[in-house]
Amino acid sequence: METVNKHLPIKPKTTRKDSWKKRILAWFRLTNDLVVRVYRGYGNARKVTIQGHVLRLSPLPRRKYRKNMLVNLLAVIRLFFVRPVANVTVRLKGTALQTITDADGFFRIEWVPQEPLPAGWHTVTVELITAHRWITEGEGRFYIPPQTRYGCISDIDDTFLISHSSTIAKRLLVLLTENAHSREPFDDVVDHYQLLAHACTADGQTNPFFFVSSSEWNLYDYILEFSETNHLPDGVYLLSQLKRLRQLWKTGKNKHFTKMDRIARILHMYPERQFILLGDDSQEDPSIYASVIAHYPNQIRSVYLRQINVRNQERTKTLIGQMEKAGVSVCYFRHSARAIEHSQHIGLLP
Repeated sequence: METVNKHLPIKPKTTRKDSWKKRILAWFRLTNDLVVRVYRGYGNARKVTIQGHVLRLSPLPRRKYRKNMLVNLLAVIRLFFVRPVANVTVRLKGTALQTITDADGFFRIEWVPQEPLPAGWHTVTVELITAHRWITEGEGRFYIPPQTRYGCISDIDDTFLISHSSTIAKRLLVLLTENAHSREPFDDVVDHYQLLAHACTADGQTNPFFFVSSSEWNLYDYILEFSETNHLPDGVYLLSQLKRLRQLWKTGKNKHFTKMDRIARILHMYPERQFILLGDDSQEDPSIYASVIAHYPNQIRSVYLRQINVRNQERTKTLIGQMEKAGVSVCYFRHSARAIEHSQHIGLLP
């Protein structure tokens, strides 16, 4: 039997007050229309994971990028003007498969298609169902990787994107005054990632990339724009719990055990594939990756950790010893050129 959202009203007639409110919000590049956001999903031929949010207040897409501190400040703050919609029903269009959003308006749909899906990007639509059958929907994509030997799971902040995660004041300063076009990746990191994307692959195939971060879903478009601007490998982004404006100062500070859960889901989705883990020592990547290796020793090919925080180096070296004892090659590096040399040394790259 179909579940519906009884507390969501039928689309009302627009009053003059509503019209002015929408105009004011639009001036600030915000909307109070119900929005179904569908992020990039992933899967294999037999199973697909689709994720997203339902929001009643959300930012409109950024259209222009300028080197103006005030403009950049307002653009980032807008990303945290969100109002999630909890306990409403969303349905995968064209199927009877549906689920309920959690307290943060977040949903995850696990879909088993009737026929095996080919490798590549596929379009998907998620519908918000109301009691009066008025439907709001959002469109997204999901990725089925080709049958390559490897996959890559990478952190974002201070792994390829210079973020100063160890110091909250510096992180906020960079986040609030720069934009996705003006920020920079580390030297040679894009070259390393592109080489790994093609490591041991046949012509026309690439190893899949999964970007798993403690950054919030608020920054999804921001990070995606940065990655595309800097020509990082196309991939799937799995971020952390949505934050409201009052929590902006805590950006990037989330429960790290959820990162382990997201990585575990990827490994379960591709049990026959080996993975390359990429991170840094600014927060909890070394301990998370050591735990991943302890639980999935046969699925990890190598680990790359960027040296960011001097105070964490001794602890990181201890964890690296545990990883290497488990038979995993680890590169603890300051510059990506060294990481490229390591990938060549262990046979990932020619």
